[in-house]
Amino acid sequence: MDKYELLEVIGSGSFGMIRKIKRKKDNKILVRKEIDFRKMNEKERKQLVTEVNILRDLHHPNIVKYYERIIDKENYLIYIIMEYCEGGDLAALIQKCRKEKSLIPERFIWLVFSQLVLALHECHYGTKADGSPRPAILHRDLKPDNVFLSNNVINSYTHVKLGDFGLARIINDPEKDFAQTYVGTPYYMSPELINEQAYNNKSDIWSLGCLIYELCALEPPFQARTQILLAKKIKEGKVLDIPKEYSQDLRQLIKSMLNVMVIYNIFII
Repeated sequence: MDKYELLEVIGSGSFGMIRKIKRKKDNKILVRKEIDFRKMNEKERKQLVTEVNILRDLHHPNIVKYYERIIDKENYLIYIIMEYCEGGDLAALIQKCRKEKSLIPERFIWLVFSQLVLALHECHYGTKADGSPRPAILHRDLKPDNVFLSNNVINSYTHVKLGDFGLARIINDPEKDFAQTYVGTPYYMSPELINEQAYNNKSDIWSLGCLIYELCALEPPFQARTQILLAKKIKEGKVLDIPKEYSQDLRQLIKSMLNVMVIYNIFII
């Protein structure tokens, strides 16, 4: 870590902290994710290896950039060096707007949607650096907390970045292959996940629909006091309308992504 200067801590999790750092050779600000693998069980360690491998292979303007990993065997620590997104995450933006009782501009919501579609397309259908096919990557935990902004100003110059691939899964064919592990954040889980059925890349689209809805309504589309009631609401697929200030096109987009009966009539192409 000699080539980096440590700056302030900006977050923490169950296995360590997230800190801003400065690369000494050019003063570039980056993020260091510190993970104490001594506290991890075997499944969690495999999940960590998967995340690092996925980050290393993904190169796209709308995906948080991975720089390197550093292993400190003596202290059982792994440091993952990543791009720093000055604007924070969408969860903080939603919380700010909720507190101020102000709506997020529709133009910005379309910008978020379009850039996340590009990020998911890269995950689901991207190729290796040499142009050869790469297995599809399911993010499986798409939510406001895992979407980052390049700056603090809500405008057309903001770059939206998908991050945190800790629950991602690799499959060989995004249309035909399915995963079956129950993961993700309950508010954004798709009906087939709730039903413990096999799922594929379309589950990420459902979560994207939940995220876009939350940007409009400033709260998740499905809420309940218990997980059993939440699961019931998700399977029913009924949501309250978004505020009247938003266009019919945006309403239809959300409806198409959260349609339980006609599953996923929106495709990333």
